[in-house]
Amino acid sequence: MVLGAGSWGTALAIQCARAGRPARLWGRDGAQMQAMARERVNRRYLPDAHFPDNLRVVAGLEAAIDAVNDVLIAVPSHAFRSLLGELKPLLSASMGVCWATKGFELDTGKLPNQVAREVLGSGRSVAVLSGPTFAAEVGAGLPTAMTIASPEAAYAEKLAHDLSSPAFRAYTSTDITGVEVGGAVKNVLAIGTGLSDGLGFGANTRIALITRGLVEMTRLGVALGARRETFMGLAGLGDLVLTCTDDHSRNRRFGLALAQGTGVEQALRQIGQVVEGYHAARALHRVAAREHVVMPIAQGIYGVLYEQLAAEQVVRGLMLRPIKPEFD
Repeated sequence: MVLGAGSWGTALAIQCARAGRPARLWGRDGAQMQAMARERVNRRYLPDAHFPDNLRVVAGLEAAIDAVNDVLIAVPSHAFRSLLGELKPLLSASMGVCWATKGFELDTGKLPNQVAREVLGSGRSVAVLSGPTFAAEVGAGLPTAMTIASPEAAYAEKLAHDLSSPAFRAYTSTDITGVEVGGAVKNVLAIGTGLSDGLGFGANTRIALITRGLVEMTRLGVALGARRETFMGLAGLGDLVLTCTDDHSRNRRFGLALAQGTGVEQALRQIGQVVEGYHAARALHRVAAREHVVMPIAQGIYGVLYEQLAAEQVVRGLMLRPIKPEFD
């Protein structure tokens, strides 16, 4: 069961069905759900990805999760807690809950797994799905790999088998914190590479931002209890490179628009979908300060978005930081 009928939720529901599992897809927009059930496609988000026969579109939340084994949540981070609250009284004791939601909660700075434990309590199998994936390519059935992380190795493996198919490979991890930090930080850094490329700084600057951004991501993750090696995998380096370099990335396109002089609000409207990195930059700013982690690139991007700093000034300022060992 997939909750959230945006591009990524729709793609995951299609993939579940392609993997041979009976799948359901639920969303809040009743009119949209009716149209999807009738037309067997999500024309707004994935117009070229038609639904397999074993994918059902369901309008009611209670009906959507009735008698299912696992619930997969694919909503933006700002809607994650409220949806968990709605789900809690409807979940049976045996249902597992997993999510493809990325980003720190804005008000608390908590990761999705912390929010889930707070709302649902302990004792339930939970997992996160993350990695270098664009919904349109998953919907098209192009070869894709991602990571499924759970504190319970057996639960991550179960979900990996449920989702995997000849064109979709899921790897497993028990480092749920590391996988979630990677998914939260990469969106902010992608705005930065969009800004840099839009300003014409070139390939050298782009790869410097990606590489040093990976160091910042790892530094924060380790401070939060993650394993360093997680950030060299699909949910760290893989997702970071994809989001920073391909124009399918909403966050990168947002940065490109800002570099061209478009205002923040106008750029957000132009994208037409949630730009997670915009909100994540503010949450990341707070989390880094709370954990006393130095993240100059992320801080510079925050300055551009929320303190009206000039992007060119920020990028050039990073080059003037004191000389230090690369892996200090």
